[in-house]
Amino acid sequence: MQVPAPFEYERASSVEDALALLERLGPDARVIAGGHSLLPMMKLRLAAPEHLVDINDLRELDYISDEGGEVRVGAMTRHRALLESALLGERFPIIHDAERVIADPLVRNRGTIGGALCQADPSEDLSAVCAALGASVVVRGRDGERVLDMVEFHRGPYETAVADGELLVEVRIPAHEHAGSAYEKVERRAGDWAVAAAGAALRMDGGTIAEAGIALSAVGASVTSERAVASLRGATASEEAFAEAGRLAAEDCSPTEDQRGDVAYKRHLAQELTTRALRRAAGRALRQEA
Repeated sequence: MQVPAPFEYERASSVEDALALLERLGPDARVIAGGHSLLPMMKLRLAAPEHLVDINDLRELDYISDEGGEVRVGAMTRHRALLESALLGERFPIIHDAERVIADPLVRNRGTIGGALCQADPSEDLSAVCAALGASVVVRGRDGERVLDMVEFHRGPYETAVADGELLVEVRIPAHEHAGSAYEKVERRAGDWAVAAAGAALRMDGGTIAEAGIALSAVGASVTSERAVASLRGATASEEAFAEAGRLAAEDCSPTEDQRGDVAYKRHLAQELTTRALRRAAGRALRQEA
């Protein structure tokens, strides 16, 4: 039987209460939302926080709102709510693509977008989705808020810019006209972590790509290929352009060999999945695919 090391438990009643608890308890405190990542790590003694601050009562962070130029998602919004949101499905189909292949209904009923992003697992799906969409995150502390893009937010595997005493409270996703997005993933079995995955978002000006976002998952710490993105800006949406971007993204990723496959196989997947995601994103932007 796997049992965590002893810890003290606190249940926050509001964001301000959570921040006060984190300030009082210090760097040995950890925030728990869904718990599907942190609790297994504690049971395996890979994590041993002295204090857990439970934020599951913070309903003020459970929302999806249309602010006109962007959609705002509270950090405590569950995977299931993301999947069931018609607004997200219409504006950002990439989110529904990803949510359909994240774990199983039990996990999706409990897990949150904030917990997923803060875990910063290199194989996590929503981090790649948010990076492809050019999302930003809002981090709040006792002294105020900071707004960070995904590159600033994710500092490496299992490491984010959220400091001791701070809390991720919101994700902001820019909404554009004539835009499309898609997520492609290869997994060994339904709901598993990705062998490799790719997300793409395109903003079109007629048949020309005005802006692009590409992000990969499970193939290295750096999820974005700036060269692939740059190759698409101003290009005509075509198979040749998508294939070239896929080639560059595969060159720029850094997969490692493990039980899911060797480096060559994962790099091949990165190229193919990026190409497929771009093709579907363009089709959706041009209203040629649902």
